[in-house]
Amino acid sequence: MNGSGQPRHHILSVLVENKPGVLSRVSGLFARRGYNIFSLAVSPTEDERFSRMTIVVDVESAPLEQIVKQLNKLIPVIKITELAPRDAVEREMMIVTAKATAELRSHVTELTAIFEAKIVDVGFESMTIMVAGDPGKLDAFSDLVRPFGIVELQRTGRVALAKLAREPVKLRAVKGART
Repeated sequence: MNGSGQPRHHILSVLVENKPGVLSRVSGLFARRGYNIFSLAVSPTEDERFSRMTIVVDVESAPLEQIVKQLNKLIPVIKITELAPRDAVEREMMIVTAKATAELRSHVTELTAIFEAKIVDVGFESMTIMVAGDPGKLDAFSDLVRPFGIVELQRTGRVALAKLAREPVKLRAVKGART
């Protein structure tokens, strides 16, 4: 969020044909227009004919209407949905290698447990930790592990889907039904 309480990014969920060159065409469009991509994640969907791109775009660099208009011109784009941050489930993964000498290892392990992260590799002087969750959780974890010393850090970029409806399904009586 920026100072006015408005989100600083747009989250676009873009359903595209699962064909070679589609990612290149979409990223090329952003590059030509000078739009800043904050993160980009692509993967196949439940239907192997399609892939879903989750594109997080900086608000200042890109007017949303223009982005959507340009994306809709691309042949492989099937559907574009903007996901407002408050109406989306956003997740990201981070792998971080932190210094963890024998004296500090228990502190890093405790921090890992608090964040429900997982230690995926251990060396003599460092540990590699995987943490997944909303972007704020990853920011908080990296801020708290930084004093130990970060050797390497890699984040995946966000993936997002719309939140599900919370209204209960209404059942209605069916005539002639026996109990």
